[in-house]
Amino acid sequence: MAEAGAADVDLPTLKDTSTPSPLGAPVVVELPPYPGIRLEDVTVVQSPQAAVAALAILMSAEVLGFDTESKPTFRKGEESIGPHLIQLATDDRAWLFPLTPQFDAAILKPLLESPAILKVGFGLKDDVKRLAAKFGIHSQGIVDLSVTLRGIQRQDFGAKTSVAYFFGQKLQKSKRISTTNWANFRYSSAQILYAANDAQVPLLVFREWLKRGGSAVVLEL
Repeated sequence: MAEAGAADVDLPTLKDTSTPSPLGAPVVVELPPYPGIRLEDVTVVQSPQAAVAALAILMSAEVLGFDTESKPTFRKGEESIGPHLIQLATDDRAWLFPLTPQFDAAILKPLLESPAILKVGFGLKDDVKRLAAKFGIHSQGIVDLSVTLRGIQRQDFGAKTSVAYFFGQKLQKSKRISTTNWANFRYSSAQILYAANDAQVPLLVFREWLKRGGSAVVLEL
């Protein structure tokens, strides 16, 4: 895809969440909540057969939402042993691939290494490095929205900022869930939804970005 800087794109200003009061003090107006993906639209892949079925759908896509989760580190100098979960999403569904010792991550290699299928997410540099180091998966077709959207109104865009900017909604991201042990593969419904939204949100933001005249910046890895 051709590269274009964010400054080349004519976008509206970031939605203001406050209005002046009669006394001049700002009155904060909460954005409506981002609805997120439904639990019934998320598949936790728990068998080789389920992985094959998921890949049959995912390999036919031109662009996917993408993220990984790793067990958090808390001590200084402690290295991550992740990733422990790979998330991939289409516009209406998401699949979570827990990277258990029994799961052969090589099954995802053709998808993640395909330059013809864009994988879109936020802050993907470390995710890609960890996949290469741990599983020998050298991802291609990676679009990091933290890079692609850089420069809009001189802001750094993450998932929450992007949802507010493009959709006028508030994305709830629980720090408690983000720092749970993703190496414990018995996920709660809240963890499943958190992980699925981490993959689908960037895809939907990317779609909106393209509608407004933006283009992809594919990482050189």
